[in-house]
Amino acid sequence: MIQVNAKFCTRITTTSTRRLKPQASSIKPPRLCGLNIVSARVGGLRNPSQRLQPRGCLKSDVRKWRDFAPCGVYSWRMELNPDICYRALLTHDARFDGQFFTAVVTTGVYCRSTCPAPPPKRENVRFFRHAAAAQGAGFRPCLRCRPELAPDLFAALGSSGVVAQALRRIAEGALDEGSVAELAISLGVTERHLRRLCVAQLGASPVTIAQNRRILFAKQLIGETDLSFAEIALAAGFGSIRRFNDVMQATYARNPRQLRRGEDHGQRDPNAAITLRLAYSPPYDWPALAAFLAARAIPGVEDVGPQHYARTIELGGAHGFVVVRPLADQQALAVSIRFPSVAALGQIVERVRQLFDLHTNAQAIFDQLALDPVLGPLVRARPGLRVPGAWSAFELAVRAILGQQVSVAAATTLAGRLVAAHGTPVAGEGFPPALTHRFPLPHELAAADLTTIGLPHTRAAAISSLAAAVVREPAILKAGTVPEDAIARLVALPGIGPWTAQYIAMRALREPDAFPATDLGVRRAFERLSAGQALAESAEAWRPWRAYAAMHLWRDLSPV
Repeated sequence: MIQVNAKFCTRITTTSTRRLKPQASSIKPPRLCGLNIVSARVGGLRNPSQRLQPRGCLKSDVRKWRDFAPCGVYSWRMELNPDICYRALLTHDARFDGQFFTAVVTTGVYCRSTCPAPPPKRENVRFFRHAAAAQGAGFRPCLRCRPELAPDLFAALGSSGVVAQALRRIAEGALDEGSVAELAISLGVTERHLRRLCVAQLGASPVTIAQNRRILFAKQLIGETDLSFAEIALAAGFGSIRRFNDVMQATYARNPRQLRRGEDHGQRDPNAAITLRLAYSPPYDWPALAAFLAARAIPGVEDVGPQHYARTIELGGAHGFVVVRPLADQQALAVSIRFPSVAALGQIVERVRQLFDLHTNAQAIFDQLALDPVLGPLVRARPGLRVPGAWSAFELAVRAILGQQVSVAAATTLAGRLVAAHGTPVAGEGFPPALTHRFPLPHELAAADLTTIGLPHTRAAAISSLAAAVVREPAILKAGTVPEDAIARLVALPGIGPWTAQYIAMRALREPDAFPATDLGVRRAFERLSAGQALAESAEAWRPWRAYAAMHLWRDLSPV
């Protein structure tokens, strides 16, 4: 395990860069809130865009390697500066929450940067990039600041990177029933290489990360819900209640009942909603995100207002609903979940995080885009603008096809007709009145005649073709480690062009550098702001956050 001492910063170097001769780089590290908590640099490269290959590998033996971004975000060598981290710790500034964790050697506890406890002495602290690394080093979570409530900012690694994709799939429960080998295969790397990357970039192996996520999620459920301990063990991904009790006792030196500080509520009403807090890294522009979703809300499936977002959900043949509201004073969202199976709770929470873009470090995006001569005024006016995600990649893809060559309002009308004709009614006791249907599944649309709802034959055929493709290969709408591959798979489908593929990549695949350059709204907004500059040339300076640049341009052209 890589350790941080008081004098030297942690140096995380991959095997590839370790074999290259060091050379100075002109790439400037990204600035976070005025402090370089994580300094990034590229060594041994004659050109920042040069791709790295492991020694002894032919060019045809490996997948395409990611180019280095001009801002240094995708660098292979990262340093966590303990002196700057300690200065950030003294401020208790919420903008640093989730960017690092502080471990106190005298107490054996690790904390968030916002912990209200008196700051420890400089010589008694160590800093870690991930909570799992601190736990793997023998530290236990703080009961006062509750690390389980810290923002999960793995998007800072680049959402298409192997480690970021691994973190996302671990959060979705990939290691609750599967193995690290299966996870590595799904990412296109070997198990050994995946473990090496996770240890290099985060300081913890995939198994340690998954275990830490289970523990922190279980701790949040203990503190914020009335679920029984058996239900919590199931929801957090533990194999048994005995295993759950043993792990919590070993981690916190307290059993679950002591952590709850009250009586176990036993059996709960299965129809009751479960409410949790999901933290984000400020700033966060809820009004803009709610307005965007409201304009595109599918009638019967979604209901959006200024202070709420509600929708029906479906997993494994069961259905329920979620309601999300902002908690501005707590820098978090409150999500109320009603679903018949608590085992799906972790997966539902992760989908909500992606839908509301809670994994993003908005300050890092602001630090780069705010300096752009064209985008700068827009970014400074709305520093917390996010890219809305999607509950279902298939649903978003269908919605994107419906939106081809028509207005947002017309596409929303068509989506409502589609749901009314082919969706499944789900209204019942406890459901909000506006939520009446769940969105049709791929196999339901693959054989349906969609021209009856007023769709042109070409778009109806495109949706049918997409549905059939998802039935044959569900992974076609999953993000990969190389975003160009996912976009190429989408463009190969009938009726899906570059604009549709980029839009799906932005929202459903969570690719921060996706950019619908052919979008009429993007081009009009850019032409109005620029002085005759070329969009393609200017957009290169926005990498790797071009999706956020597109959101700013859309927002400038229209409030929705």
